[in-house]
Amino acid sequence: MIRELTMEFARVTEAAAIAAARWMGRGDKDAADDAAVVAMREVFKTVHIDGTVVIGEGEMDEAPMLYIGERLGSGVEPKVDIAVDPVEGTNNVARGLNNAIAVLAACDTGGLLHAPDMYMNKIAVGPKAKGKIHLDAPVSENLNAIADANEKSLKDLTVVILNRPRHDQLIKEVRAAGCRIQLIQDGDVAPAVAAAMAGTGVDVLMGIGGAPEGVVAAAALKCLGGEMQGRLWPEGNDDVERAKKLGIGEVNKLLTMDDLVKAEDVVFAATGITSGDLLQGVRFFGKGARTHTVVMRSVTGTVRFIDAIHRLDKKLFTYRK
Repeated sequence: MIRELTMEFARVTEAAAIAAARWMGRGDKDAADDAAVVAMREVFKTVHIDGTVVIGEGEMDEAPMLYIGERLGSGVEPKVDIAVDPVEGTNNVARGLNNAIAVLAACDTGGLLHAPDMYMNKIAVGPKAKGKIHLDAPVSENLNAIADANEKSLKDLTVVILNRPRHDQLIKEVRAAGCRIQLIQDGDVAPAVAAAMAGTGVDVLMGIGGAPEGVVAAAALKCLGGEMQGRLWPEGNDDVERAKKLGIGEVNKLLTMDDLVKAEDVVFAATGITSGDLLQGVRFFGKGARTHTVVMRSVTGTVRFIDAIHRLDKKLFTYRK
């Protein structure tokens, strides 16, 4: 992966975030996603890569743009696989809630698990707890291991969980252990990344969320030296067949970091749409906007935060209003 691409990918997520942020709190998640998709795709045209979408908006017959298998970039090498989520947390944008981001991950061809559009049970932690957790271990055992690794008491540990009925038992067990819980409505990529980044206040993400989002988050965790484990959580035979179609024969297999992200050279970029633990949201002023982006690369371990001011009247394309 060429080092200079990190900044190019930042431009891609910045464009998507600005476009989606126009729709914050307006109650139309589809419009926010559509605006971000168009903006992201337009900027990708200017990036000198021969890219292929391996995680995107769906199959070609489901999504007109950023569909799985779509070619992105100018068509010149390097060849890269790309995972995109133009709006991770569409409901959060529609409702004006926290932690919505525009995100992508990229690596050499064949480096990312082609995760089907279904659920995955996950646990994500930072570098200190790496190697000390297991998805199948009792909740209390994992929490104690994470607390010890981070030199915290259980009462100071913060666990992020999607607020869903399927997590009632998990929430009960975390509360019984005495830990703090941050319940989120949507968008578990940002908190998974936050769990591996010092100073965010998040120690672990637990529970069942989207499988494609799990792969994207794992790319960031690889850059940060953290760890994610997952297992696909099919809701029926259709999910099982979808997984097999993408080459996943053993649906119940425990997925480690090496399964989720095989590539050694991975780039991750995310721009805040609405503010959260990881990033600030887009702020508009006059004919401009200010964005907050994180870009990281696994080979070097470098993490860059980019605070950018954009003159929207000078952009090459028009952001949807």
